[in-house]
Amino acid sequence: MSRIISLVLLACMFALPIKADELQLKENAPDTYIVRRGDTLWDISGQFLESPWRWPEIWNLNRDQIKNPHWIYPGDVIALDKSGINPRLRLLRDGVEVANGGADGAEKYGPRVRAEALEAGPIPSIRASDIEPFLSKPLFIQEGALETAPAVVASEDNRVIVGKGSIAYIEGLDSSKGRDWQIYRPGRLLRDPENEGVVLGYEAVYVGDAYVKRFGNPATVDIVRSKFEIYRGDRLISAEQEPFTAYVPHAPDRLIKARIVSAYNSVNEVAQNSIITINRGKKDGMEVGHVLAAYRDGLWVDSALESRKKVKLPNERVGLIFLFRIFENVSYALVLQSTRQFNLRDVVQTP
Repeated sequence: MSRIISLVLLACMFALPIKADELQLKENAPDTYIVRRGDTLWDISGQFLESPWRWPEIWNLNRDQIKNPHWIYPGDVIALDKSGINPRLRLLRDGVEVANGGADGAEKYGPRVRAEALEAGPIPSIRASDIEPFLSKPLFIQEGALETAPAVVASEDNRVIVGKGSIAYIEGLDSSKGRDWQIYRPGRLLRDPENEGVVLGYEAVYVGDAYVKRFGNPATVDIVRSKFEIYRGDRLISAEQEPFTAYVPHAPDRLIKARIVSAYNSVNEVAQNSIITINRGKKDGMEVGHVLAAYRDGLWVDSALESRKKVKLPNERVGLIFLFRIFENVSYALVLQSTRQFNLRDVVQTP
């Protein structure tokens, strides 16, 4: 039985760019689909489309609605409408069609009173559990950013190494930023694969959590969690959870080409469900929800026709990635699909 849930409807702003190729439905696309708990927008788009990142087109969403999509809840019914020139999806709740934000002239439905307790929230773009640890930690630090951050200056009994359950003293801590802090030290230097002379920043190594017992300079903190041993000079950053926005999975509206800079917990190879960093960020127009295709660089081989000549094999498409966290120069992405492993420095681009 469908739940009666509030719906936020947004006004139209901009039309989506028109795709030159025809929108292709899956051969076995269902006429209707009942949304279940645990579903994601990516899962459902894959039920209907050969290219799941073209989800906004079949919903006829505009740019603003991509960033602030209709909330879809378990129990809602999604119906495939093939009556027009192009296929469209309709959202039904309690047998009543939910208007498409007024984009097609349909009546808007305002917030409705809940008749039953809400058992599950709206479905996310992708599974939050796959990326949750990466939403609560900075991951990436601009060069020099940690140099001015509060620092561990000493520990209880002046121990060299600090761990969970210990007391530490922090120099330069700002009391206006609350009592919950995370402890970091600089990690790997990230260089731009397309220009080795350009430093993008550093991966931040998370070492533990601290709770302020007493403000001052120095402040006194309890070490409530430690992943690694904590040393004098380690830096603190205010623990602020990055909200995971439910952007609709979609391709960029222009050609983007980037390269893989690093892979979390991997020296070189990348596979499905890996977390990777690419060398494009806010300054390049990247946004949460962008889907890019990954291509493995073709090898150089000896020519079979001419001696001492090399022939480069074509790049092969090997997967899809979903951008979920954006910094100025880099973006973090989840590998949603991979047909085989690919490598650091491989290309990702608009699919």
